[in-house]
Amino acid sequence: MGTGILYTHLIVVNLFLLIYLIKTILLVANKDESLTKFTKIVKVPEMIISTLFLVTGIYLLTQIPEIKSLLVIKIVIVLLSIPVAIIGFKKKNKALAILSLVMITGAYGLAEMSKKQKSKTMENISSSINGQELFNASCTSCHGSDGKLQLNGAADLSISSMDLPARIEIITKGKGLMTQFGGTLNDEQIKAVAEYSQSLKK
Repeated sequence: MGTGILYTHLIVVNLFLLIYLIKTILLVANKDESLTKFTKIVKVPEMIISTLFLVTGIYLLTQIPEIKSLLVIKIVIVLLSIPVAIIGFKKKNKALAILSLVMITGAYGLAEMSKKQKSKTMENISSSINGQELFNASCTSCHGSDGKLQLNGAADLSISSMDLPARIEIITKGKGLMTQFGGTLNDEQIKAVAEYSQSLKK
């Protein structure tokens, strides 16, 4: 279920951005008739997309074990951009429309920055062969520290009957939304993570 919700969220976020980009371009280009026509065409889909954006986003937030300050800033920017966009398009105010688009794309940029910070954390422990340390740095956001989180379609490691070779295979090549670590971790590190993940089984 989590995987489906994540994919839905990613799709609606991109559709949301696309709609606002088109509307902003039409407004800035003084294509009032085209903007009015486009707004009428996308009115219902935009309401559905906005609702799905909000619902899936809230669900995904409830699945995160720790809400970091960068994520809080992103949420605040998205929530502020919505009324700015509504006012901007209602009053045909180009500056507000552009500001709302910048805010939304800025929030997307913050999400990408968060991913890069996680990647840097991995680089900092790249020489480690401590399975728990590597697991905590790269796996807890989806599996949780106890292996039970199941975010983004992650398996519950506390009940998984998967053997060591299968775990090594999945860690190396990835599966579904799970990142492949074959290019990030060496064989010894992957084995250490796999062995630590087995120790989470109750």
